[in-house]
Amino acid sequence: MIKIEAIVRPEKLEDVKDALAMINVHGITLYQVMGCGAQKGGTKNVRGHAVQVNLIPKIKFEIVVSDEEWARITIDAICNAAYTGEIGDGKIFSYDLDNAVRIRTREIGLAALN
Repeated sequence: MIKIEAIVRPEKLEDVKDALAMINVHGITLYQVMGCGAQKGGTKNVRGHAVQVNLIPKIKFEIVVSDEEWARITIDAICNAAYTGEIGDGKIFSYDLDNAVRIRTREIGLAALN
């Protein structure tokens, strides 16, 4: 099993969700997060005053897939949907997952994913 974490622009939320649905990836968890990278924030007007914003709102997807083939397909779908070509498009991290347990049935491993 492989866990994929993708951090994308908030305006790309629906595009990424649609792309995942198109490849039949339906088990996702979403978070609203804040972060900074190469963008390094910027200045924003708040009530007429310029305020330095160092953390930028992003959306974090967490997805668990069964194998490397599904990970590649899922990562490709996210990259295509989240791409703008500008700094701040996001990052994707993937790593091996040892186990999963479905609480209701106590199924473990791959059985817990389906």
